[in-house]
Amino acid sequence: MGFDIITNTTEFNKDSLLAQFFATFGENYTQPEKDRFSDAWNFLCEKTAGLTRTCGKPYHLHPMRVAAILAESKMDGECIVCGLLHSIFEIEGISQKEIEDRFGAVITRIVYDTSRITGMKINATSIQQADNIRKMLFAMIDDVRVILIKLADRLDRMRNLKSIEEKKQRLVAAEVIDIWAPLADRLGMQTIKNELEDLSLKYSNPDVFQQIKAIVNQKQGERSTYLDKAVQSIYKASEKAGITVTVSSRAKHFYSIYKKMQKRNIPASQLYDLLALRVICQTNAQCYTLIGIVHSLWKPMEGRFKDYIAMPKANGYQSLHTTVICEGRPLEIQIRTKEMHEQAEHGVASHWLYKKGTNHDKVDVSNLSIFNQLQNLKNEKLSDESFFAELKGELLSDEIFVFTPKGDVVHLPAGSNAIDFAYHVHSKVGEKIVGAKADGKIIPLTQPLKNTQIIEVITNPQAHPTENQLKSVHTSKARSRIHSWLVANDPDFIDRAAEAQRAADLAAHNDRARGIQEEKRKKRSANPELAQEKKTEERYTGGVKVEGMNNVIYKLAGCCRPKPGDVIVGYSSTRNGIMVHRADCLTFQRIENIEHRMVEVSWILRETADKKSQKH
Repeated sequence: MGFDIITNTTEFNKDSLLAQFFATFGENYTQPEKDRFSDAWNFLCEKTAGLTRTCGKPYHLHPMRVAAILAESKMDGECIVCGLLHSIFEIEGISQKEIEDRFGAVITRIVYDTSRITGMKINATSIQQADNIRKMLFAMIDDVRVILIKLADRLDRMRNLKSIEEKKQRLVAAEVIDIWAPLADRLGMQTIKNELEDLSLKYSNPDVFQQIKAIVNQKQGERSTYLDKAVQSIYKASEKAGITVTVSSRAKHFYSIYKKMQKRNIPASQLYDLLALRVICQTNAQCYTLIGIVHSLWKPMEGRFKDYIAMPKANGYQSLHTTVICEGRPLEIQIRTKEMHEQAEHGVASHWLYKKGTNHDKVDVSNLSIFNQLQNLKNEKLSDESFFAELKGELLSDEIFVFTPKGDVVHLPAGSNAIDFAYHVHSKVGEKIVGAKADGKIIPLTQPLKNTQIIEVITNPQAHPTENQLKSVHTSKARSRIHSWLVANDPDFIDRAAEAQRAADLAAHNDRARGIQEEKRKKRSANPELAQEKKTEERYTGGVKVEGMNNVIYKLAGCCRPKPGDVIVGYSSTRNGIMVHRADCLTFQRIENIEHRMVEVSWILRETADKKSQKH
């Protein structure tokens, strides 16, 4: 492939590397774009002269490889310059103004947004990291090139992962499988997604990776004659029909084989469908003609035909898929046009395909569902836990498509049920659902839907959302709508998520308050001038009067730990009598309806208490 030269080079000379880059990708760019790239390359090499990576290689090699990955995806000139400069703000002394003065506002903005997320440590199993992922994905809404650069950066790091310790390799591999590969998939970038998954398997489960690699190589040798015969049969039949095609065979990528091994619970040696054929033609009509030709050559397997041309995936992917029995073995065949193939390989990046001699049109990627979902999430105030759940369960999950009775296509995350479907149609339909049919047959409301089913919703005007429905739904829309209804209308509903959040907030505040009090205590003991505070405390007995009375049961709050002399406030509590807080306590200020429960409290002066005891 084109970037083999750049990726595997042992020549570190900057002029030589630049020449290799232009020899490989130069025909895709105008002279002004080449000049800007050369300027960025010279700037990068000048600023990083003498710097090396942890692997010991020159700093500038990684940015050049990132730019090469972007160029291989035929990204525009601005984007490959940003790929070169994506980590420039790591270099001491580089300012945004310097970059903007030299390369312009657009490149500066993209590089800055990329740099903000490049340094993030994303642990895909940690809810605490959800805010990092949130920032990264929302940056993508403003300019998707930010994420394309980040994906190229992550891919190059995965290709060069062998230089770090084994434990860290596994952590990075887990992050790639959970975040980056699914994100590439949702952006339709199959080539990058497949390589990320295979590299992740290589480092997370090296034994299985080597086993699959050996079996695929062996099977490919065994089946070369078999595949050649199938390819020639398609060429011959296509030529007879007057259709010009290109047919290629390919091994399925290792991670997909690994997932099949897990799903079927069998070793790779027992899998027969490890290889596939791809047929490229000119038009949509030819695709459908060719599927007929293929099915006339070999018997199709039942339930294995998928029409992604009439019903594209949410990431824009289009193709016809079928599996046939060829000489007693299953053979998967994909049929698509050149344009569909470009979209399948490069996904959202294909929107930037170079148009020689013209300006780039403004790229519109809003038709990809992930952008609409992100825009909706951006408008919602979600906790880190909620956002992380949406990310893992919906944004980056597999999907299914089902139909309304009118034939409209509805895309849903895999695992969605009829209640999710109803809320997708309309919130009012979701609120009144009592039953559902799939392909004319009654199904349980909580049963996961299957691809291509026709779903009919049965409603009742007396119906309403329930807590069981809240527990069973899969999509954020259904969950938020049901939750809102229960909070507003069901007095028995306990909002456990909100309670847990309040408890966490309270615990965090208590920790902060204790820390502040401890710090003050240390300062008092270290500074004689603060001894006056101690004298102030000694003016009081430590007891509290409530509404002027000394014998009322009260409790000092543990969150702010009020001490004699502090300005205090109190309120009536059902469990602990009167609770006493410092007046500046955040926990007190957050208590619901506090203005109706407040009571007057004050510290008991020592001299007053002494006089009373003398009288007695």
